[in-house]
Amino acid sequence: MSRIVPFSILGLSAVLLAFGVSLPIMRFDQLYFFSSEPSLLQLVGELWGDGNFGLAIAVGAFSLAFPAVKLIVLGLEVAAGEGRSQLLSHAMPHLARWSMMDVMLVAIVIFAAKTSGVATAVTLPGFWCYAASAVIAAIFPSVVKLGKTDRQSGNG
Repeated sequence: MSRIVPFSILGLSAVLLAFGVSLPIMRFDQLYFFSSEPSLLQLVGELWGDGNFGLAIAVGAFSLAFPAVKLIVLGLEVAAGEGRSQLLSHAMPHLARWSMMDVMLVAIVIFAAKTSGVATAVTLPGFWCYAASAVIAAIFPSVVKLGKTDRQSGNG
């Protein structure tokens, strides 16, 4: 029963991440006539299609792969419970260090579009779902640790 809440929170974060990468993250308006509303997946695809392979790989790794891997590792940590493996113990500090890099990367893209003067950019629901997923994943380890401390003090 005690693992239902952490897995529910991780499930919510995973759903928000899926919405965040598939829904439009911003709207670019150019010259009053043209606008586009790309999702994060479309941005990576367009970078790849334009021949910007390095940038597409970097954005894909930090904005798509990294958050998914982080959620998987967090799920494994909850599933391991008290018998946490050494791999998870070593991986979590490194994942925590980079926890908001993905949101920062998306925010930089929006900021660059807004300040370039070429287009106006407005954030859309995809960005907010993506940011919410990242925030949940960032505070999740602390919430789980707090829950374990409360259970241990209640047993002692």
